[in-house]
Amino acid sequence: MMDNEALIQLRDVVKVYQMGRKEFVALKGVTLDIYAAEFVSIVGPSGSGKSTILNMITGIAKPTSGRVWVGGVAIDRLSENELAKWRRDNVGIVFQFFQLLPTLTALENVVLPLDLMGKVKGKEKQKWALECLAQVGLESHAHHLPSELSGGEQQRVAIARALANDPPILIADEPTGNLDSEAGEAVVQLLADLHRQGKTVILITHDRSLAGRAERIVQVLDGHIVE
Repeated sequence: MMDNEALIQLRDVVKVYQMGRKEFVALKGVTLDIYAAEFVSIVGPSGSGKSTILNMITGIAKPTSGRVWVGGVAIDRLSENELAKWRRDNVGIVFQFFQLLPTLTALENVVLPLDLMGKVKGKEKQKWALECLAQVGLESHAHHLPSELSGGEQQRVAIARALANDPPILIADEPTGNLDSEAGEAVVQLLADLHRQGKTVILITHDRSLAGRAERIVQVLDGHIVE
């Protein structure tokens, strides 16, 4: 059972991937607590297991063994349909490659998850999407296509889209990986601002200088959390 004070708990999580006849152990008994309204960086080199931890927290993958609770919910026990509904209400995910639809404007990209959720109706969807774009400083770019935006601006649109369902948890997976240093700094500053507004923010990165902007750094190496 999840402790009251911890929003996210991983307990003795092992994740094994089958690769042909071989097995790859991505996580080797990881135990981790993340608290509500924390800003945590999970840092490590490529292949260390940090993105697998993200997959555990979001329910994208299930542990081979061990348990995962988020907000009191044992997400490792949910069905795929239950996970989709849970994820919709609880987690916003920002990816390295933006994943914006190129034929939709910034506003339309943010409206899209609202269409899928069905919680915001009619004209309220555009109003709320504009508010999300305003949060990331891009309300004036609402009608621009992704090709008309810089990389940093596209990533901010992706963050606005992740905020569309007003999730308590925002997870950014290498969000600065395709950006120059100035744009990357602006994105991390935005994540810090969202944390100050009360979001629980988890930054997955290999860049220790960016990781240092968080309140706490969790270092992952060879499938283990190291001090």
